Amino acid sequence: MTTSIDVPASAGRTGQAAGPRDGSDFARLARRITDAGLLERRPRYYTIRLSLVASAFLAGWAAFAVLGDSWWQLAVAGFLAMVFGQTALITHDLAHRQIFRSRRASEVGGRLFGNLGIGMSYGWWMNKHTRHHANPNHEELDPDVSPDILVWSRDQARASRGLPRFIGRWQAYLFFPLLTLEGFNLHVSSVRALRAPSMKRRGLEAALLFTHLAVYLGALFLVLSPGKAVAFLFVHQAVFGVYLGCTFAPNHKGMPTFTGDDRPDFLRRQVLTSRNVRGGRATDLLLGGLNYQIEHHLFPSMPTPHLRRARLLVRDYCAELDIPYHETGLLASYREALSHLHAVGAPLRR
Repeated sequence: MTTSIDVPASAGRTGQAAGPRDGSDFARLARRITDAGLLERRPRYYTIRLSLVASAFLAGWAAFAVLGDSWWQLAVAGFLAMVFGQTALITHDLAHRQIFRSRRASEVGGRLFGNLGIGMSYGWWMNKHTRHHANPNHEELDPDVSPDILVWSRDQARASRGLPRFIGRWQAYLFFPLLTLEGFNLHVSSVRALRAPSMKRRGLEAALLFTHLAVYLGALFLVLSPGKAVAFLFVHQAVFGVYLGCTFAPNHKGMPTFTGDDRPDFLRRQVLTSRNVRGGRATDLLLGGLNYQIEHHLFPSMPTPHLRRARLLVRDYCAELDIPYHETGLLASYREALSHLHAVGAPLRR
């Protein structure tokens, strides 16, 4: 089922005032956040941000057209990979209704930026990401920690077979090399999802996806020689995959996981499984605000520029309740995630 990722299940329709009980721990925090005005829309911020990303997108393809059949196109491929990453982050904010209040405007924007802009199915991603937000790091309920190529717990490692069992032995060392394939994986998963019964607006999703693929591949092989076109394709998608992976890897990897009925209340479920990444404005820009993962999971519809201020309120509130609140530097976050991947693969190395 595809739904809008705008509110936690325990937070009411607006996500601004009420938990399952008016006096719940989350409800008290939500009132502080609301009183501080941190759930209000930021139209000027998003107008500027969308304009800059769209301008960079057009500038990249203009440079591609001007350069023609040249090996300098690999530099353009790297630049466009970063722009595609920023476009994916915009699509993420649209999905959470951080930009527009209405579902329709968010879906239109999401499909334009996602399906048409970068070739990633908005409907497929919404389905997957909604389930992740509801149950982060739950091994049976969160698709982001289900065993696929990588394993995320020792139990998954012991039960693994085939390729995951082979890769799992050394997955910490293979993690970043595997990210070079993530861009391709997003496109393949998007096309495969068109057959899913839960896919809404299947015709529109397919039309936009295949239009992107036709224009993208057509441009590469019409402007570039076959060898250069393949090189551009690989560099573009590889850098895109690594960039996206680097924005998401620090968020939950290496944080506590749950299984079965082990499911704490909403506030603790979101805080205990998430990691914040410290940094300045450059970190905020590169990670698209996902470095404030705790606040984002507690208040998914909160506009990105408010997350920095919300961090102080949430951190202090967690201290009042003695709830562990974990944040670290960017490099340390990768080290923690890779250390976790190496540790859970230990049963496969014996």
